[in-house]
Amino acid sequence: MKFFNFFRQELAIDLGTANTLIIMNDKVVVDEPSIVAIDRKSGNTIAVGKRAMQMHEKTHENIRTVRPLKDGVIADFTAAESMIEGMINMIGTRRRFFTHLKVVICIPSGITEVEKRAVFDSADKVDSKETYLIHEPMAAAIGIGIDVEEPMGNMIIDIGGGTTEIAVIALSGIVTDQSIRIAGDELTNDIINYVKRQHNILIGERTAEQVKINVGAALPQLDNPPPDYTVSGRDLMTGIPKQITISYQETAHALDKSIAKIEEAVVRALETTPPELSSDIYNTGLYLTGGGALLRGLDKRIALKTKLKVHIAEDPLRAVVRGTGTALKNTDRYSFLIDRKSM
Repeated sequence: MKFFNFFRQELAIDLGTANTLIIMNDKVVVDEPSIVAIDRKSGNTIAVGKRAMQMHEKTHENIRTVRPLKDGVIADFTAAESMIEGMINMIGTRRRFFTHLKVVICIPSGITEVEKRAVFDSADKVDSKETYLIHEPMAAAIGIGIDVEEPMGNMIIDIGGGTTEIAVIALSGIVTDQSIRIAGDELTNDIINYVKRQHNILIGERTAEQVKINVGAALPQLDNPPPDYTVSGRDLMTGIPKQITISYQETAHALDKSIAKIEEAVVRALETTPPELSSDIYNTGLYLTGGGALLRGLDKRIALKTKLKVHIAEDPLRAVVRGTGTALKNTDRYSFLIDRKSM
Protein backbone atom coordinates (compact mmCIF):
# COMPACT_ATOMS: atom_id res chain seq x y z
CA MET A 1 0.00 0.00 0.00
CA LYS A 2 2.83 2.41 0.84
CA PHE A 3 4.31 1.70 -2.58
CA PHE A 4 1.11 2.89 -4.30
CA ASN A 5 0.79 5.93 -1.99
CA PHE A 6 4.27 6.97 -3.12
CA PHE A 7 2.84 7.45 -6.61
CA ARG A 8 -0.29 9.26 -5.38
CA GLN A 9 -0.71 13.01 -5.15
CA GLU A 10 -3.56 14.91 -3.54
CA LEU A 11 -3.89 18.64 -4.19
CA ALA A 12 -6.32 21.29 -2.97
CA ILE A 13 -6.51 24.19 -5.42
CA ASP A 14 -8.03 27.62 -4.83
CA LEU A 15 -8.28 28.72 -8.46
CA GLY A 16 -8.74 32.45 -7.94
CA THR A 17 -9.13 35.34 -10.36
CA ALA A 18 -6.21 37.19 -8.74
CA ASN A 19 -4.19 34.42 -7.06
CA THR A 20 -3.99 30.63 -7.21
CA LEU A 21 -3.02 28.66 -4.11
CA ILE A 22 -2.26 24.95 -3.89
CA ILE A 23 -2.08 22.84 -0.73
CA MET A 24 -0.28 19.50 -0.58
CA ASN A 25 0.24 17.51 2.64
CA ASP A 26 -1.40 20.32 4.67
CA LYS A 27 1.11 22.90 3.41
CA VAL A 28 0.63 25.77 0.98
CA VAL A 29 3.15 24.81 -1.70
CA VAL A 30 2.08 27.32 -4.37
CA ASP A 31 0.86 30.90 -3.86
CA GLU A 32 1.11 32.71 -7.18
CA PRO A 33 -0.74 35.38 -9.19
CA SER A 34 -3.21 33.82 -11.67
CA ILE A 35 -1.46 34.95 -14.82
CA VAL A 36 0.56 33.49 -17.69
CA ALA A 37 2.91 35.05 -20.25
CA ILE A 38 2.59 33.63 -23.77
CA ASP A 39 4.76 33.93 -26.89
CA ARG A 40 2.43 35.28 -29.58
CA LYS A 41 4.30 33.58 -32.46
CA SER A 42 4.66 30.05 -31.09
CA GLY A 43 1.80 30.08 -28.59
CA ASN A 44 4.15 28.61 -25.96
CA THR A 45 3.90 29.59 -22.32
CA ILE A 46 6.94 31.63 -21.28
CA ALA A 47 6.17 32.22 -17.61
CA VAL A 48 3.52 31.51 -14.99
CA GLY A 49 2.63 33.27 -11.73
CA LYS A 50 5.03 35.83 -10.22
CA ARG A 51 7.38 35.82 -13.22
CA ALA A 52 4.46 36.47 -15.58
CA MET A 53 3.14 39.21 -13.26
CA GLN A 54 6.51 40.99 -13.45
CA MET A 55 6.00 41.15 -17.22
CA HIS A 56 2.35 42.31 -16.98
CA GLU A 57 1.73 45.67 -18.70
CA LYS A 58 5.42 45.81 -19.69
CA THR A 59 5.42 43.46 -22.70
CA HIS A 60 6.36 44.11 -26.33
CA GLU A 61 4.40 42.87 -29.35
CA ASN A 62 5.83 39.32 -29.25
CA ILE A 63 4.64 38.59 -25.70
CA ARG A 64 1.20 38.85 -24.17
CA THR A 65 0.17 38.31 -20.59
CA VAL A 66 -3.17 36.63 -19.91
CA ARG A 67 -5.23 36.34 -16.77
CA PRO A 68 -7.17 33.15 -17.61
CA LEU A 69 -9.89 33.69 -15.01
CA LYS A 70 -12.44 36.47 -15.12
CA ASP A 71 -15.10 37.00 -12.46
CA GLY A 72 -14.05 33.78 -10.76
CA VAL A 73 -14.50 31.51 -13.80
CA ILE A 74 -12.27 30.34 -16.65
CA ALA A 75 -12.39 32.81 -19.54
CA ASP A 76 -9.42 31.48 -21.52
CA PHE A 77 -9.34 27.66 -21.43
CA THR A 78 -5.94 27.16 -23.10
CA ALA A 79 -4.22 29.71 -20.85
CA ALA A 80 -5.95 28.24 -17.77
CA GLU A 81 -4.67 24.75 -18.59
CA SER A 82 -1.14 26.10 -19.09
CA MET A 83 -1.35 27.99 -15.81
CA ILE A 84 -2.65 25.03 -13.78
CA GLU A 85 -0.05 22.71 -15.29
CA GLY A 86 2.74 25.24 -14.69
CA MET A 87 1.73 25.70 -11.06
CA ILE A 88 1.42 21.96 -10.40
CA ASN A 89 4.89 21.54 -11.90
CA MET A 90 6.18 24.19 -9.46
CA ILE A 91 5.60 21.66 -6.68
CA GLY A 92 8.44 19.65 -8.19
CA THR A 93 7.21 16.18 -7.19
CA ARG A 94 4.78 15.41 -10.00
CA ARG A 95 5.39 12.13 -11.81
CA ARG A 96 3.56 12.26 -15.12
CA PHE A 97 1.91 8.97 -16.21
CA PHE A 98 2.69 7.29 -12.87
CA THR A 99 1.01 9.55 -10.32
CA HIS A 100 -2.62 9.08 -9.32
CA LEU A 101 -3.62 12.73 -9.03
CA LYS A 102 -6.61 13.62 -6.85
CA VAL A 103 -7.73 17.25 -6.86
CA VAL A 104 -10.32 19.39 -5.06
CA ILE A 105 -10.85 22.75 -6.80
CA CYS A 106 -12.68 25.72 -5.33
CA ILE A 107 -15.34 27.45 -7.50
CA PRO A 108 -17.76 30.40 -7.05
CA SER A 109 -21.26 29.52 -5.84
CA GLY A 110 -22.85 31.28 -8.84
CA ILE A 111 -21.01 29.19 -11.44
CA THR A 112 -22.99 27.64 -14.32
CA GLU A 113 -22.97 23.97 -15.38
CA VAL A 114 -20.97 24.89 -18.49
CA GLU A 115 -18.38 26.68 -16.35
CA LYS A 116 -18.18 23.65 -14.01
CA ARG A 117 -17.46 21.40 -16.99
CA ALA A 118 -14.70 23.79 -18.06
CA VAL A 119 -13.02 23.36 -14.65
CA PHE A 120 -13.33 19.55 -14.88
CA ASP A 121 -11.88 19.61 -18.42
CA SER A 122 -8.92 21.74 -17.25
CA ALA A 123 -8.25 19.23 -14.47
CA ASP A 124 -8.40 16.37 -17.00
CA LYS A 125 -5.70 18.06 -19.08
CA VAL A 126 -3.28 17.86 -16.12
CA ASP A 127 -4.01 14.14 -15.70
CA SER A 128 -6.27 14.38 -12.65
CA LYS A 129 -7.81 10.96 -12.02
CA GLU A 130 -10.24 12.16 -9.32
CA THR A 131 -11.59 15.73 -9.42
CA TYR A 132 -14.01 17.33 -6.98
CA LEU A 133 -15.36 20.88 -6.84
CA ILE A 134 -16.28 22.83 -3.72
CA HIS A 135 -18.11 26.16 -3.55
CA GLU A 136 -16.04 29.06 -2.21
CA PRO A 137 -18.27 30.04 0.74
CA MET A 138 -18.34 26.43 1.95
CA ALA A 139 -14.56 26.16 1.67
CA ALA A 140 -14.15 29.49 3.47
CA ALA A 141 -16.43 28.36 6.31
CA ILE A 142 -14.46 25.13 6.77
CA GLY A 143 -11.21 27.09 6.54
CA ILE A 144 -12.10 29.36 9.45
CA GLY A 145 -13.11 26.44 11.64
CA ILE A 146 -16.91 26.40 11.31
CA ASP A 147 -18.56 22.99 11.60
CA VAL A 148 -20.65 23.17 8.43
CA GLU A 149 -22.52 19.94 9.24
CA GLU A 150 -24.17 21.39 12.36
CA PRO A 151 -27.78 22.73 12.30
CA MET A 152 -26.44 26.23 13.00
CA GLY A 153 -26.67 29.11 10.54
CA ASN A 154 -23.51 31.03 9.65
CA MET A 155 -23.07 33.77 7.06
CA ILE A 156 -19.82 33.91 5.10
CA ILE A 157 -18.81 36.93 3.01
CA ASP A 158 -15.87 35.91 0.81
CA ILE A 159 -14.47 38.86 -1.16
CA GLY A 160 -12.03 37.52 -3.74
CA GLY A 161 -10.49 38.98 -6.88
CA GLY A 162 -13.37 38.43 -9.30
CA THR A 163 -16.46 37.73 -7.19
CA THR A 164 -17.93 38.40 -3.77
CA GLU A 165 -19.61 35.25 -2.47
CA ILE A 166 -22.18 35.70 0.29
CA ALA A 167 -23.79 32.55 1.67
CA VAL A 168 -25.74 31.30 4.66
CA ILE A 169 -24.52 27.80 5.50
CA ALA A 170 -26.18 25.11 7.64
CA LEU A 171 -26.39 21.29 7.63
CA SER A 172 -23.67 20.83 4.97
CA GLY A 173 -25.47 23.05 2.48
CA ILE A 174 -25.84 26.61 1.22
CA VAL A 175 -29.32 27.74 2.25
CA THR A 176 -29.24 31.14 0.55
CA ASP A 177 -26.52 32.88 -1.40
CA GLN A 178 -25.61 35.93 -3.43
CA SER A 179 -22.73 35.96 -5.92
CA ILE A 180 -21.84 39.35 -7.37
CA ARG A 181 -19.04 40.27 -9.72
CA ILE A 182 -17.91 43.19 -7.61
CA ALA A 183 -14.67 42.32 -5.81
CA GLY A 184 -10.94 43.05 -5.77
CA ASP A 185 -10.54 43.62 -9.53
CA GLU A 186 -13.44 46.06 -9.58
CA LEU A 187 -11.95 47.97 -6.63
CA THR A 188 -8.62 48.16 -8.48
CA ASN A 189 -10.39 49.59 -11.55
CA ASP A 190 -12.16 52.12 -9.33
CA ILE A 191 -8.77 53.41 -8.16
CA ILE A 192 -7.43 53.60 -11.75
CA ASN A 193 -10.50 55.60 -12.83
CA TYR A 194 -10.37 57.88 -9.78
CA VAL A 195 -6.69 58.79 -10.29
CA LYS A 196 -7.37 59.40 -13.99
CA ARG A 197 -10.41 61.56 -13.27
CA GLN A 198 -9.14 63.53 -10.27
CA HIS A 199 -5.41 63.83 -11.00
CA ASN A 200 -5.23 63.46 -14.81
CA ILE A 201 -2.74 60.65 -14.34
CA LEU A 202 -2.87 57.20 -15.89
CA ILE A 203 -1.66 54.38 -13.65
CA GLY A 204 -1.45 50.66 -14.36
CA GLU A 205 -3.23 47.74 -12.75
CA ARG A 206 -0.24 46.74 -10.62
CA THR A 207 0.21 50.30 -9.29
CA ALA A 208 -3.51 50.55 -8.46
CA GLU A 209 -3.27 47.22 -6.61
CA GLN A 210 -0.44 48.66 -4.48
CA VAL A 211 -2.54 51.77 -3.76
CA LYS A 212 -5.37 49.47 -2.59
CA ILE A 213 -3.01 47.50 -0.34
CA ASN A 214 -1.26 50.53 1.16
CA VAL A 215 -4.07 53.09 1.54
CA GLY A 216 -7.27 51.26 0.54
CA ALA A 217 -10.16 52.05 2.89
CA ALA A 218 -13.91 51.55 3.13
CA LEU A 219 -14.47 54.49 5.50
CA PRO A 220 -13.27 58.14 5.28
CA GLN A 221 -12.46 58.14 9.01
CA LEU A 222 -10.24 55.42 10.46
CA ASP A 223 -8.93 54.91 13.99
CA ASN A 224 -5.44 53.96 12.71
CA PRO A 225 -5.05 55.73 9.36
CA PRO A 226 -2.18 54.70 7.05
CA PRO A 227 0.28 57.34 5.79
CA ASP A 228 -0.28 58.82 2.33
CA TYR A 229 1.07 56.72 -0.52
CA THR A 230 3.24 57.98 -3.39
CA VAL A 231 2.09 56.99 -6.88
CA SER A 232 3.84 57.37 -10.23
CA GLY A 233 2.08 57.42 -13.58
CA ARG A 234 1.78 59.19 -16.91
CA ASP A 235 0.41 62.71 -16.96
CA LEU A 236 -2.46 62.71 -19.47
CA MET A 237 -1.93 66.40 -20.32
CA THR A 238 1.82 66.37 -21.01
CA GLY A 239 2.57 62.65 -21.51
CA ILE A 240 5.45 62.99 -19.06
CA PRO A 241 5.85 60.69 -16.01
CA LYS A 242 4.56 62.34 -12.84
CA GLN A 243 4.34 61.51 -9.14
CA ILE A 244 1.53 62.31 -6.70
CA THR A 245 0.47 61.24 -3.20
CA ILE A 246 -2.87 59.61 -2.43
CA SER A 247 -4.58 59.51 0.97
CA TYR A 248 -6.82 56.80 2.37
CA GLN A 249 -9.73 59.30 2.33
CA GLU A 250 -9.38 59.51 -1.46
CA THR A 251 -9.49 55.72 -1.87
CA ALA A 252 -12.53 55.55 0.45
CA HIS A 253 -14.28 57.99 -1.90
CA ALA A 254 -13.10 56.06 -5.00
CA LEU A 255 -14.32 52.70 -3.66
CA ASP A 256 -17.58 53.90 -2.10
CA LYS A 257 -20.01 52.84 -4.86
CA SER A 258 -18.57 49.35 -5.27
CA ILE A 259 -18.57 48.73 -1.52
CA ALA A 260 -22.19 49.93 -1.39
CA LYS A 261 -23.06 47.19 -3.93
CA ILE A 262 -21.40 44.58 -1.70
CA GLU A 263 -23.44 45.91 1.24
CA GLU A 264 -26.64 45.63 -0.81
CA ALA A 265 -25.83 42.00 -1.67
CA VAL A 266 -25.27 41.23 2.04
CA VAL A 267 -28.65 42.76 2.90
CA ARG A 268 -30.37 40.79 0.08
CA ALA A 269 -28.89 37.55 1.43
CA LEU A 270 -30.10 38.41 4.94
CA GLU A 271 -33.59 39.22 3.61
CA THR A 272 -33.94 35.74 2.06
CA THR A 273 -32.61 33.86 5.11
CA PRO A 274 -35.14 31.66 6.98
CA PRO A 275 -36.05 33.19 10.38
CA GLU A 276 -34.54 30.40 12.51
CA LEU A 277 -31.21 30.83 10.73
CA SER A 278 -31.52 34.62 11.06
CA SER A 279 -31.68 34.06 14.81
CA ASP A 280 -28.43 32.07 14.64
CA ILE A 281 -26.72 34.77 12.56
CA TYR A 282 -27.78 37.45 15.04
CA ASN A 283 -25.87 35.53 17.71
CA THR A 284 -22.86 34.43 15.65
CA GLY A 285 -22.43 37.51 13.42
CA LEU A 286 -20.97 37.68 9.91
CA TYR A 287 -17.59 36.27 8.82
CA LEU A 288 -15.38 38.12 6.33
CA THR A 289 -12.85 36.13 4.29
CA GLY A 290 -10.82 36.66 1.11
CA GLY A 291 -8.40 39.45 0.24
CA GLY A 292 -11.18 42.05 0.39
CA ALA A 293 -11.57 41.38 4.11
CA LEU A 294 -8.25 43.22 4.60
CA LEU A 295 -9.70 46.51 3.29
CA ARG A 296 -9.43 48.96 6.16
CA GLY A 297 -12.74 49.73 7.88
CA LEU A 298 -14.81 47.28 5.79
CA ASP A 299 -15.83 45.22 8.83
CA LYS A 300 -16.96 48.36 10.64
CA ARG A 301 -18.89 49.63 7.59
CA ILE A 302 -20.78 46.34 7.13
CA ALA A 303 -21.47 46.24 10.89
CA LEU A 304 -22.96 49.74 10.73
CA LYS A 305 -25.13 48.74 7.77
CA THR A 306 -26.43 45.45 9.21
CA LYS A 307 -26.26 46.20 12.98
CA LEU A 308 -24.57 42.80 13.34
CA LYS A 309 -21.17 41.70 14.61
CA VAL A 310 -18.61 41.27 11.83
CA HIS A 311 -15.57 39.04 12.30
CA ILE A 312 -12.49 39.13 10.05
CA ALA A 313 -11.07 35.64 9.62
CA GLU A 314 -7.54 34.93 10.74
CA ASP A 315 -5.38 34.97 7.59
CA PRO A 316 -8.42 35.66 5.34
CA LEU A 317 -6.38 35.27 2.13
CA ARG A 318 -5.84 31.57 2.84
CA ALA A 319 -9.15 30.68 4.47
CA VAL A 320 -10.60 29.26 1.24
CA VAL A 321 -7.57 27.10 0.34
CA ARG A 322 -7.33 25.82 3.93
CA GLY A 323 -10.98 24.76 3.75
CA THR A 324 -10.39 23.18 0.34
CA GLY A 325 -7.49 21.25 1.88
CA THR A 326 -9.73 19.97 4.69
CA ALA A 327 -12.33 18.90 2.12
CA LEU A 328 -9.60 17.06 0.20
CA LYS A 329 -8.92 14.90 3.26
CA ASN A 330 -12.65 14.26 3.78
CA THR A 331 -14.04 13.66 0.28
CA ASP A 332 -15.96 10.60 1.54
CA ARG A 333 -17.52 12.55 4.40
CA TYR A 334 -18.62 15.79 2.74
CA SER A 335 -21.77 15.28 0.66
CA PHE A 336 -21.64 18.80 -0.77
CA LEU A 337 -18.54 18.14 -2.88
CA ILE A 338 -19.33 18.05 -6.61
CA ASP A 339 -17.83 15.38 -8.84
CA ARG A 340 -18.41 14.81 -12.54
CA LYS A 341 -21.01 12.09 -11.85
CA SER A 342 -23.18 14.41 -9.74
CA MET A 343 -23.49 17.02 -12.49
